[in-house]
Amino acid sequence: MKRLTMRKIREALRLHASGLSTRKIATSLGVGQSTASEYLKRIERAALTLPLAAEMTDGELEALLFHPAGGVSRLVEAQPDWPTIHRELKRPGVTLSLLWEEYRAVHPDGYGYSRFCDLHRRWNGRLTPVMRQHHVAGERVFVDYAGTTLAVIDAGTGEVRQAQLFVATLGASNLTYAEASWSQSLSDWIGAHCRAFSYFGGVPAQVVCDNLKSGVTKACFFEPAVNRTYADMAAHYGTAVVPARPYKPKDKAKVEVAVQIAERWIAARLRNQQFFSLAELNAAIRSLLDRLNDRVTRHLGASRRALFNQVERSALRPLPAEPYVFSEWKQCTVGLDYHVEVDKHYYSVPHSLLREKVWVRLTARTVEIFHHGKRVAAHARTSSNRKHTTIADHMPASHRRYSEWSPQRLKNWAAKIGPNTATLVEVILRDRSHPEQGFRSCLGIMRLAKPHGAEALEAACERALTIGARSYSSVNFILKNNLHRNRPEPAADGPAIQHGNIRGPGYFH
Repeated sequence: MKRLTMRKIREALRLHASGLSTRKIATSLGVGQSTASEYLKRIERAALTLPLAAEMTDGELEALLFHPAGGVSRLVEAQPDWPTIHRELKRPGVTLSLLWEEYRAVHPDGYGYSRFCDLHRRWNGRLTPVMRQHHVAGERVFVDYAGTTLAVIDAGTGEVRQAQLFVATLGASNLTYAEASWSQSLSDWIGAHCRAFSYFGGVPAQVVCDNLKSGVTKACFFEPAVNRTYADMAAHYGTAVVPARPYKPKDKAKVEVAVQIAERWIAARLRNQQFFSLAELNAAIRSLLDRLNDRVTRHLGASRRALFNQVERSALRPLPAEPYVFSEWKQCTVGLDYHVEVDKHYYSVPHSLLREKVWVRLTARTVEIFHHGKRVAAHARTSSNRKHTTIADHMPASHRRYSEWSPQRLKNWAAKIGPNTATLVEVILRDRSHPEQGFRSCLGIMRLAKPHGAEALEAACERALTIGARSYSSVNFILKNNLHRNRPEPAADGPAIQHGNIRGPGYFH
């Protein structure tokens, strides 16, 4: 029974003292006859004398009528501990219904469940006020991942893999989109956004997201840093990313509710089904999602899809002609060899950018490098093989000259001079751990043919091979000192000379 105001209670006392009947008192006060009878009984039990003393306050009158002198009432004694209940509700899985059951176990004659909930709402309403957000049609979409995962079984191995549930909901109509993806990585995060925009058939002005690492590289109250790829995707669709404040779930309460509905309407209904591929799971999700959006809600009397068609579809921005192609951005520093390392491969940039910071845009097939917003290099993406992809125009002139040579080209040039020169070049390239390390020696040796002549160089290379010399300086020394003219005599045929003064090879072992 709703309690009357003290003004009406005093009026009931006055009318009762004047001799009016209960029915007439109820009519005068605008209350039911049973209500008026209840208050008159309380007046008789309190033994109030009329007229009331002028100094009696409303508080004293209330105490006489509702808290008899016989002692504290059972409901006053059974008042719930609201601060403790408030703290308990923050724990996972704890509901108000559970706390009421525990309360009644201690106070069997306490409040009923409906009165208990009403008192809790009244107490909770005196806490920090909540700003009611007004969502304009086409202004915002709220996105997040659900805490519940969905199991997918590998048909070949029987391995169970957990898929993540992505949820997006529009602010004005509550039209909801959901899909399963393998992870919360950047590629899955961006792909889910693109498919959500396609499902809505348009793009809202803002995307409100949680501070997920894939989307927000730095969570800050004042200046959050949005991932470069995420910002690139938003620019492609003509929208803006607005991260929620850290630790402020009320900023995205719309999607928090949508996540809860998706968990109950989709994940809970699929808990006993088995899926053997992500596509099979998403097909089941889409069927339930359509039912959810077509279901008429009790508080609005219309479905989410109907509201979307009425108020929000026309307010969305049109989709671009082509969907966004996923590209990953990475900031790199140019090395001393004018290359940047991307995914264990090295790509060249102009040599003037040594030690500079550049941005690399990666797609499935291309690698683009930007400096101060200007593209300075583009390469076809290569596998992670620790090798170099180099454009000749990026190299300094001195490096470019040597890059045009190869081991086979050096051998072909040496063969034109003579067989001894070709043999020495081949030996030098073979003895180096990397053939490129012998390029300069070979080039230097072959250029000695210009001042000394090809015949002299052939003789010098023959002597170098005989004495085991393997360098440009050795061949140059032989030519400068005319040692190539003194060719060693070939050994005479016949048995080895035997003499007591000749030690022989056994002496040295």
